[in-house]
Amino acid sequence: MESITVLYIILAAIVALGIVGFQYIYKQKAKSKIHWLLAFLRFLGVFGLLLLLVNPKFSQKYYTLEKPNLVILADNSTSISEQNNELQQLISELKDSKEVTDRFKIASYKFGSELDVLDSLSFTEKNTNISKSLSALKNVYARQQNVTILLSDGNQTIGEDYSYFKTDQNTTIYTVVLGDTTKYKDISVGPILTNKYAFLNNKFPLETFVSYQGSATVSTTVTVKMNDKVVHEENLKLDAQVNLKTIAIEVDANTVGVKNLTVEVTKLSAERNVKNNRRGTNIEVIDEKTKIALISDILHPDLGALKKSIESNKQREVTILQSDTPNSILEEIDLFVFYQPTVKFKNVYDFAKARNSNTFIIAGANTDFSFLNTAKVGLEIEDGYPEQEVFGLLNNGFTKYDISKFDLFDFPPLVSDAGPILITTPYQTLLGTQIMGLDVQQPLLAVMDENTSKHAFLLGENLWKWRVQTFRNTKSFVNFDEFIGKLIRYLTSSKNKSRLNVSYEKVYEGSSNTLITATYFDEAFIFDPNAKLKIKVTNKETTKVQTNPMVLKNGYFEADLTNLIAGSYDFIVSVENEPKSASGSFVISEFEMENQFVSSDNVRLEKLALNTGGALFYPSDIKKLIQDLKENDAYVATQKSTENIVSLIDFRLLLALIVFGFAGEWFIRKYNGLI
Repeated sequence: MESITVLYIILAAIVALGIVGFQYIYKQKAKSKIHWLLAFLRFLGVFGLLLLLVNPKFSQKYYTLEKPNLVILADNSTSISEQNNELQQLISELKDSKEVTDRFKIASYKFGSELDVLDSLSFTEKNTNISKSLSALKNVYARQQNVTILLSDGNQTIGEDYSYFKTDQNTTIYTVVLGDTTKYKDISVGPILTNKYAFLNNKFPLETFVSYQGSATVSTTVTVKMNDKVVHEENLKLDAQVNLKTIAIEVDANTVGVKNLTVEVTKLSAERNVKNNRRGTNIEVIDEKTKIALISDILHPDLGALKKSIESNKQREVTILQSDTPNSILEEIDLFVFYQPTVKFKNVYDFAKARNSNTFIIAGANTDFSFLNTAKVGLEIEDGYPEQEVFGLLNNGFTKYDISKFDLFDFPPLVSDAGPILITTPYQTLLGTQIMGLDVQQPLLAVMDENTSKHAFLLGENLWKWRVQTFRNTKSFVNFDEFIGKLIRYLTSSKNKSRLNVSYEKVYEGSSNTLITATYFDEAFIFDPNAKLKIKVTNKETTKVQTNPMVLKNGYFEADLTNLIAGSYDFIVSVENEPKSASGSFVISEFEMENQFVSSDNVRLEKLALNTGGALFYPSDIKKLIQDLKENDAYVATQKSTENIVSLIDFRLLLALIVFGFAGEWFIRKYNGLI
């Protein structure tokens, strides 16, 4: 309490004594015991009121003991399903130990690819991410004293290497190794690297490796099959020094369709785990590439940038041609890209128009606008304007396809000498035009639908600078290449605009990432978040049907099909109360990463424990672990004090004393007939 407050309290007592002395001592000649009692009651009431005016504050301290946290982190992946009973027993012993419960506040979690509260263990998680779970616990128990007990086989399938995980000074990690740590003789097939697509009558590359764990020299045979037909066979000899062999071959794509590729090695004698002796994937063989002609009579960096961007999708082939290219060559073209056309382009443009082909016109400083105006390309451009810098403005209202991921941040300007334009065909602006910081309300890049053909135009050159800027911003060309790729896909597609669009992979390696997404638009082509979509999936082999609702995410609907087994499937996505549906098919290859391990990884578990001040234990050492938790002086309860500042006005007792003082004085005076 501050000294000034004490002074005010003393002053209040003096004032109260003064008032009482004046009324009951100075003015009262005869003093009886009743008068002294009345004087005391008056003093009590007046002093209480003055104290309320002063309102001194008092501090109250509460002391509590806070136990350190003991976090039990249990592996819930399929790789330790055989240790189910052992794991359950370990958790029970830790929770039921009086030595542990008296000293720690216990919390239990389970993990696979994500961290979750431990209510029950199912051992159905198909991936293990130990580092992510430890990081999540680090955030949950920040600035608290923690002891984490990790119960796992140590085999991580995704995520960062957990053996290098760093904790803060208040956290210690003990690891308990589940499963067999014996290093058995084993041979396995690594990931298969190949393309998603191959082209008919071409060869496609396939690469993988065979690894061996053991000391003795072994011989084995590796076989590569496509749809159960052997396409490659090779004999291998491996030992402790030469324990890995790369398999790199080229496979013929002779027929169209999804092909099942399998790499398998023969079983070793006394080999325990044969699930990793076989690995599969799928590839889709398509009959042809989309052929695109990039027609130009000048040399420009844009030509190389466009070719690279378009061909980033291996299903597209770009050929750079001149305007005098014979019609016999043009017959094979699916899309014509006219780069800075002039009157020399008349024959090739008339050829494309006669075929009703889709076109993409890119104008620049060398473009002959008089030719474009007379060629009836769907727009008229005023000529005679000087070259100027133009910036692109992304049109978020564009509905032909999704452009939300395209980022124009810090993009340099394009160069254009085009004047005001008049567009005579229905169009949608993809990029608006900004000149000297002003939106001139004119498209820089737009697409047009004309009967059964599609067209696009861009009024600016130096697109190569945009591709370079994309690399500067993101260290890759993906942003620009995907933007150009979506435009080309739109122009090469003959399908009409659809309100229901479905996105999926033709092949999924294992079921852990089997996701199908969809977007649905209303009649005004605005995304409809209130729509109810469902997906019907049919297994081609078993004819088993599964129907699930699709869940609304951030701007799209998603179906999680991770519960499906390996096989071939057909699906139909439909909209409730609407005659809209989309169908497709996909394949889930037979692969489970959790089945690839032969033994527990006690080496990395021990490294994690030692790096965090803990220790490694085995299930048989659970008593030693409990004893260490009991006797370790580092894990002690912390006394914490809480100071609570309370004002005197909050004390109801003082109010009661004031009421009692004045009421008692009044009652006694009335009872004794005193005025």
